[in-house]
Amino acid sequence: MEVSQKKQVYLFYCSECEDLAQKVASQSDFITLQTIKWRSFDDGFPNIFINNAQVLRGQHVAFLASFSSQGVIFEQLSVIYALPRLFVASFTLVLPFFPTGSFERMEEEGDVATAFTLARMLSNIPISRGGPTSLVIYDIHALQERFYFGDHVLPLFETGIPLLKQRLHQLPDSDKIVVAFPDDGAWKRFHKQLDHFPMVVCNKVREGDKRIVRIKEGNPAGYHVVIVDDLVQSGGTLIECQKVLAAHGASKVSAYVTHGVFPKRSWERFTHKDGLEKAFAYFWITDSCPLTVKAIANRAPFEVLSLAGSISEALQT
Repeated sequence: MEVSQKKQVYLFYCSECEDLAQKVASQSDFITLQTIKWRSFDDGFPNIFINNAQVLRGQHVAFLASFSSQGVIFEQLSVIYALPRLFVASFTLVLPFFPTGSFERMEEEGDVATAFTLARMLSNIPISRGGPTSLVIYDIHALQERFYFGDHVLPLFETGIPLLKQRLHQLPDSDKIVVAFPDDGAWKRFHKQLDHFPMVVCNKVREGDKRIVRIKEGNPAGYHVVIVDDLVQSGGTLIECQKVLAAHGASKVSAYVTHGVFPKRSWERFTHKDGLEKAFAYFWITDSCPLTVKAIANRAPFEVLSLAGSISEALQT
């Protein structure tokens, strides 16, 4: 049987993603890092130079992006639009976290679904010699967002759940794990990938002016319960879920999210500080949000599960 050959890929990256890019390149001899000069003019607008552009003709090229704030999106889009025009054989954009994914619907007339806006911006990436751009995204908030993209890009939706499963099997109490979901949406999103674990599903019910987290189904008593969701912002829902699970007899509670967004340093609510109760035994995130990874380095209960191996495989498929 003929063995498929891996393709040589030239990988560019934004400044935030340098550490992740180096990890990706270390996974394969077929991935070569390339650099960009990220400069600015005096007025603040980008002054960008793609190094070694002349050697990219006929090569497979990729860009590792991080849209962590509005301020960095324009400079990265400038490069993303330029690379396919350098007569490359194919172009792949790796955007581990699609930041406007949770703003995908309109509740009332006047709401702006910015997930659609960003999808339209990425849909205008020029076609390369090899055809449409491959767009790699991890655990996008809603799978129907696939249909927000135009025909110039081919979304490849990946997941960080295999990294979590691998880590759970390494735990000393791996035979006493229950997976919990903070709401029905998270259950629908992930339960099929975790169906060999017992499960607990929580939901929010309204009591007067408050929304209270309750256990909808499942029993956490005596188990190490791992709450699973796609992303965390302030972390309020996870904290309320932890309290309910502990009150119902969970021996330990941990959490996993693919995207640790944590605006305004909200990760500080989860750190193990002297004299404070350690509510979460572990808090696993991936390195999809590089600024968070740097902020929580060496701070319990956080552990980073790297997407580098998965990205390396995606680049060579």
